[in-house]
Amino acid sequence: MSAQGLIIGAPRSGSGKTSITIGLMRAFRRRGLVVHGAKSGPDYIDPGFHAAATGHPGVNLDSWAMPPALLAHLVARQAQGADLLVIESAMGLFDGIPAPPGRSGAAADLARLHGLPVLLVLDVSGQSQTAAAIARGFALHDPAVRIGGVVLNQVASPRHEAMTRGAIEAMGMPVLGAVYRNPAMALPERHLGLVQASEHAALESFIETLADIMQSALDLDAIHRLASPLTIAAEGAIAIPPPGQRIAIAQDAAFTFLYPHLLRQWREAGAELLPFSPLADEGPAGDADACWLPGGYPELHAGRIAAAETFRAAMHTFPGPIHGECGGHMVLGETLEDAAGVKHRMTGLLGHANSFAKRRMNLGYREALLQDDGPLGRKGERLRGHEFHYAVTTAPGSDEAFATLFDGQGKALGPAGARRGRVSGTFFHAIAKA
Repeated sequence: MSAQGLIIGAPRSGSGKTSITIGLMRAFRRRGLVVHGAKSGPDYIDPGFHAAATGHPGVNLDSWAMPPALLAHLVARQAQGADLLVIESAMGLFDGIPAPPGRSGAAADLARLHGLPVLLVLDVSGQSQTAAAIARGFALHDPAVRIGGVVLNQVASPRHEAMTRGAIEAMGMPVLGAVYRNPAMALPERHLGLVQASEHAALESFIETLADIMQSALDLDAIHRLASPLTIAAEGAIAIPPPGQRIAIAQDAAFTFLYPHLLRQWREAGAELLPFSPLADEGPAGDADACWLPGGYPELHAGRIAAAETFRAAMHTFPGPIHGECGGHMVLGETLEDAAGVKHRMTGLLGHANSFAKRRMNLGYREALLQDDGPLGRKGERLRGHEFHYAVTTAPGSDEAFATLFDGQGKALGPAGARRGRVSGTFFHAIAKA
């Protein structure tokens, strides 16, 4: 394998990792390098930005949710054909959950497992020499995680840069660039994080602007030299087998959250993916083997979904198994209340009702013990994944539970989701079999 790799990390979320990562990816692509991107952890939004910046599909790499063999396979698979694999950390570099070594979900696990150096992004707003103490802490925290260099972000002035850079370089750590405050670098956000790449207005010009900034602000040669060779055998491993040979998948602005590695592996396993748009009042192909409603933002489009009579009728007559994740789960219920408090009729294939007006954040790793055979596996099998939503269930209905849930540390959370005949749904986003 000829690819080299590095990790873009930071002390916390909101440090500017994503903007710097996207700009770096495009800047290296301008140099003629084949760049592939990856995101540590369960964030399903950033891989779309990576794909737009590099021209190649992104992927999630999650050391908690993915068994080691699958994780190694996906790293190797993502590195194939690339000159450079850039992995963006979720949250802070060492942020994960208490778990056996190498299984915390933190990007630091990937650095240890694959010997990848870290380019540390420090938001230095409101500080100068103190940034050196933070950089020193990162350098000493774990000897198996190598901090190869620092990028200063949110720099206020040349004097601010000189003071901060001087303090960090005095401790022997290279500063490989300084990005000054620039509102043009801001990424729009909403309640589940960044607005997705597919919805970003003028995305290409935005990425080009980020690349211009990175080319002028960072030492691209030094960052490229920092990357280390990847020598991982690409042994076959599959996260979750495809639920059928022909899979109808809802795909539009309301249904967008499906992990890239699942789609790619289903295709590679020979499955045919058949997209349809509920917002365009389309139903699943009647001859598909299974129907999948991914997560997304149905709460922003509840009125249009409620008015989609062709979609609703096709869902009721679809002969095969139907599964909904998060947003898809809400659409399978009886009603969905939007932020304004208006209740909209959903498909009614399951008996629950949900509300986005009565919001409460649910966030974290989950392990699901399946309660019956279905599209995701056999009764008694365990899946690992993630839950992130603000909607609440206001009426649970009388359907049987889809799974028994546990948090990332094994604490029982009780029955969750619903199943009725061929239909199942859950707020849980599946990543891989445990």
